[in-house]
Amino acid sequence: MSNLKTSLYDWHLTHKARMVPFGGWEMPVQYIGLVAEHKVVRNGAGLFDISHMARFDLVGPDSLALLDKVCTNSIEKMQVGQVRYSLVCNETGGILDDVLVYRWSDHFMMVVNASNREKILTWLREHAKNVDVTITDNTFATGMLALQGPKAIEMCEDIFATSPASLAYYYATPTKWGDRECILSRTGYTGEDGIEVIVANEYVVELADLFVSRGALPCGLGARDTLRLEAGMPLYGHELNDTIDPLQAGLAWAVKFTKPEFVGRTELLERKENTQLPRRVGLAIEGKRAAREGSPVLFGDLVVGQVTSGSFSPTLERVIAMAYVPPTLTTIGMKLQVDIRGTTVAAEVVELPFYRRLGR
Repeated sequence: MSNLKTSLYDWHLTHKARMVPFGGWEMPVQYIGLVAEHKVVRNGAGLFDISHMARFDLVGPDSLALLDKVCTNSIEKMQVGQVRYSLVCNETGGILDDVLVYRWSDHFMMVVNASNREKILTWLREHAKNVDVTITDNTFATGMLALQGPKAIEMCEDIFATSPASLAYYYATPTKWGDRECILSRTGYTGEDGIEVIVANEYVVELADLFVSRGALPCGLGARDTLRLEAGMPLYGHELNDTIDPLQAGLAWAVKFTKPEFVGRTELLERKENTQLPRRVGLAIEGKRAAREGSPVLFGDLVVGQVTSGSFSPTLERVIAMAYVPPTLTTIGMKLQVDIRGTTVAAEVVELPFYRRLGR
């Protein structure tokens, strides 16, 4: 089956993007080069097509109850306009996806990873049986752009009816760009400040062109991956999957055991007491060779875990990685090794995130 294409597919080709399959879509991996794109997001503003991310609306009197049941984080305590990160877990506490929930005055919206669109849509509908909720998949009716970097907010200050600077971090609002309806949020997946915009498909190219005319550089999935890795952000299918729980992943802050019920709560309480389960750590690795996903992590001669994501960090100018290792080996400063394609290289457990922007 051929991959899906966003409404910016031809635009990517025009801008000389190299396209790759990702999450069931044809997406740009890079334009002028990963390192250059990465650095522009750290120092200026980069533009990402994130239209492949799934977007669901949940409408009806039981929407809140449904979301609080399937999400680990508290949805009830969200303010109108707030965006909240959460995990959706199965009954054994494994992560089905990490999602963003938006609370509006009269309904909710959920943004889901592209590869998990059908799985989470099915999961929501299964749990919505016999309750008054209508779930609509708007993924194919809209596009989504992310403008990220220290210059992103000022770059689009006069574009929208709502000033992006007026939004607190992880807040969103329906607004207008000219006479076009859109959703503006101060969110992102790069470790930088910036915005994400949802707009009808027919306007996405025009908005992308506008951002580029203001000085934004088109950026691909390659830079998005190295940026989120530096920021210590997990990626589904790498750090997160249906056998890893949120506590192992270092995401306990997004699990609210004070809620009386949510899917996976009982099992997560049991897993919380298990001192044997591997934990996610950051690794600083000697040399210039990147440790890729699946690279064995060693303590002495013993294989104790494996790398889930790794790359040369353009910002820090050193090799970094995330991995799962036993809890006894998670202390900051712990000396480990990584087997990089047959060569054993020294590594040290370091604090996550690897990079934190000024003011955060």
